[in-house]
Amino acid sequence: MHEQNALSHRRINHIFAGMGCDHQYTQVLERLREVDLRPTRQRLALARLLFENGHRHVTAERLHEEAIAAHIRVSLATVYNTLHQFTDAGLLREIVVDYGRSYFDTNTSDHHHFFHEPSGRLEDIPAGEVVVAEVPAPPDGTKIRRVDVIVRVSSE
Repeated sequence: MHEQNALSHRRINHIFAGMGCDHQYTQVLERLREVDLRPTRQRLALARLLFENGHRHVTAERLHEEAIAAHIRVSLATVYNTLHQFTDAGLLREIVVDYGRSYFDTNTSDHHHFFHEPSGRLEDIPAGEVVVAEVPAPPDGTKIRRVDVIVRVSSE
C-alpha cells in the first residue's frame, strides 16, 4: 500500500506542527498525493526548505547544502530527483539559464526573470512588464506551452 518511509497524515502534522506554515504543507501534501508522489520524510523535509519562506529560486546544490545544514540526511541525487518530481507535479518551475545550470522557482505563476550574470542571482519580472509581440508558429505536431524570457544583466 505505502512504501516503508511514507508517513501517515497524523505523523506529518506532528513533524510540521508549530512551523507556521501548516496551510502550505497541507497544500504540498495534497499535491503530492494528487500526482501519486508519496509524502516521504525526504520529500516533506525538502518541501519545508523550499516553501517555508515564500517564493525563491534555488539550485539543487544550494538546496542540498541547506538540507545538510538542517541535519536532513539526503543525497544530492535525491535532491535532483525530488526537484524534478516537484517540477513535473507543477509545484516548481525549472529555469535553465545555461547548459547544465538550472534554478528551481517556487513561483509557478506566469512571469519572467532577470539573470544577474556575475552573481548567478535570478530576480522575478512580473509577466505584464514583458511584451512579446510575436512568436513563430511551433513545429508541426507541437504547441507552445509558454514563453519564458530571461534578461541577462551585469553591473555597469
